[in-house]
Amino acid sequence: MWEYSEKVRDHFFQPRNVGTLEGANAVGEVGSLACGDALKLFLKIDPETEKILDASFQTFGCGSAIASSSALTEMIKGKTVEEALKITNQDIADYLGGLPKEKMHCSVMGRDAFHAAVACYKGEEAPREQIEGELVCECFGVSDEQIRRAVRENNLSTIQEVTDYTKAGGGCGLCHEKIEDIIADVKAETKAAKNEVSKPRKAMTNIQKIGRIQEVLEKEIKPSLQQDGGDVELIDLDGDIVKIALRGLCSSCPSSALTKAGIENKLRELVHPDLIVQEAPL
Repeated sequence: MWEYSEKVRDHFFQPRNVGTLEGANAVGEVGSLACGDALKLFLKIDPETEKILDASFQTFGCGSAIASSSALTEMIKGKTVEEALKITNQDIADYLGGLPKEKMHCSVMGRDAFHAAVACYKGEEAPREQIEGELVCECFGVSDEQIRRAVRENNLSTIQEVTDYTKAGGGCGLCHEKIEDIIADVKAETKAAKNEVSKPRKAMTNIQKIGRIQEVLEKEIKPSLQQDGGDVELIDLDGDIVKIALRGLCSSCPSSALTKAGIENKLRELVHPDLIVQEAPL
């Protein structure tokens, strides 16, 4: 018998924010009744501030699924979308005082539902791993991309751990070999990335840094923004502070904070990990 914390019991017996949400402008759905767990998350987001004004859920699943969904809605209310996107499945479990390892997939489902709802709000398709990738576990409909992310984010190393976090491998067992291969691939990628980070980084001059930032903006960022009628311009570089101006439709888009965060992530990845992106004052 699994041991549940008092907070899990509380959110199971007295779940918060249950049901549909009038005026919701973002809805995310994950799971399926055929697989045993399904969650539908409703959000009401202020388009001016991108603050989450309210949230509710409907779920079909076990006590842990209900408690995780209830906890998630409480955790994200009052936060901006950008702040809430930083919440991980482990954060949800910690908020509840921990979950049995066999039930960690419930917290993953909550996190995935929130990301799907944000994609809905932005007018985008569901996150890639939910709509693409090779189907690995036919019993529970889990793709290789979902398994990869769970292994990467939670440092999983065994088939049983993957099952605990995604349910993959918990049925007939025919996918166990594929799961082992995915675990090995992710571990190899992680090791290679750590070796790359450990290499001494050559210091860049300000001129070199500006040139590299401009190159990334032109090749990696501007094309996707311009497709939707937007654009971005580098205004200044002050140490590690990159000052930009969003142009075109980006300047008035309700998702401008997400656009800025995406630009910052790309510049940190391709230029320097300490860069901070700020919008220049008008």
